[in-house]
Amino acid sequence: MSTVEMEILSNPQLIIMTILMFIGGEVFTSMAGLFFSNFISEKNNVIDDGEIELGNRKPENLNPEQLAQNQGEAFNNGDHLLYHSIMFLGFVILGYLLIVNILGSAMVFLYVSFVSSARSTLKSKGLNLFTFSIFTTISSFTNCGFIPTNENMVVFNKNSGLLLVIIALALLGNPLFPMCLRFSIWVMGKCVNKVGDYCDYLLKNTREIGFHHLFTTRRSCCVVGTALVFVVVQALLFFAMEWNSASLKELNPFERTIGVLFQSVNTSQAGETIVNLPAMSTVILVVITIIMYFPPYTSIPFVKDEKKEQQNQEKRKGKTAKELLTQLASICIFVFLICITERKNMKEDPFNFTPFNFLFEVVSAYGNVGYSMGYSCKLRLKDEANCVDKSYGFVGRWSDAGKTVLIVVMMLGRLKRYNMVWKFS
Repeated sequence: MSTVEMEILSNPQLIIMTILMFIGGEVFTSMAGLFFSNFISEKNNVIDDGEIELGNRKPENLNPEQLAQNQGEAFNNGDHLLYHSIMFLGFVILGYLLIVNILGSAMVFLYVSFVSSARSTLKSKGLNLFTFSIFTTISSFTNCGFIPTNENMVVFNKNSGLLLVIIALALLGNPLFPMCLRFSIWVMGKCVNKVGDYCDYLLKNTREIGFHHLFTTRRSCCVVGTALVFVVVQALLFFAMEWNSASLKELNPFERTIGVLFQSVNTSQAGETIVNLPAMSTVILVVITIIMYFPPYTSIPFVKDEKKEQQNQEKRKGKTAKELLTQLASICIFVFLICITERKNMKEDPFNFTPFNFLFEVVSAYGNVGYSMGYSCKLRLKDEANCVDKSYGFVGRWSDAGKTVLIVVMMLGRLKRYNMVWKFS
């Protein structure tokens, strides 16, 4: 969802964008918040072995054996274990963040280096291979969806290997993150004895930790299962309604299958595309709009824990429905405001500036997906010679007031509660 064509950006500008995407990504910001909250907690509740009391006696009055026993008790203290477990969790996330992005960049770099069609595409556009690899990897992992080319991933629609790498990055940075995080902690606990206590504490006390991405095993599986359901539903619709569409007709069956999978994954993740969205059927666009609304951590409880469900039934009753209605009402209000700010364009250019296009853009912005319906000069009522089709998003044609409203929508979408749980009785 950009307002300028990506290829006008210089290499230094792309590098700056890469840095901003990296530090603004959900994984990095959550890790930074974890370290910061732990730092504040440490300041408020200093755990200093040199100042611990045993009964009414201070450490200076204790012999070495008593002092060692006292320090051991301090280590086993719940607050102390919580503090160090959270600190350890932060370093696990940092390692995950670096490993995934470094490996992803290396895979993109190697693929483009060895595949002539992808390499020639970059060369024709004057893009630096190293910058492209890092930019694309971080953009996909952090759910930004920016690609240094004007056409997004359309120019790489036949490069199935590259699409598969980006699919993996988009999933690892979003719905698979809680499960991968939990698995990483489990592996560390099994392989490194020194951190075994921290790993056990993290895995058994997810509620006490309070980290928004550390789920129980059951919840992590539900998130992954729900994401899989969304992907399968979209893929089936794509196969049924878009298999012979203009966007896919030049691809062979294998390339079409990978392309459909890529498109289905990106609807609720990074927002990258290999098809012309406005040319797709209305049914597909409606389904995309609905799925974009739900956050990556939307989960359907495929396996119910009867005991916990009974304990929390009254507490949760009506909560999800209330949140859903509140968010839907917010989207309706923003669509209404944009209709007001763009009323002149709606009158002069009614086939481009339609209420559904506004709804699509608002939901895409609120869900932080980034899909856009774009703008077509062919749909204008008045044929103007100075009208040129551009590859940036539909919002690039809006007034400044409309753009400001959409900025607010994107900010609220980023700050909204990150997960939503569907409960079925």
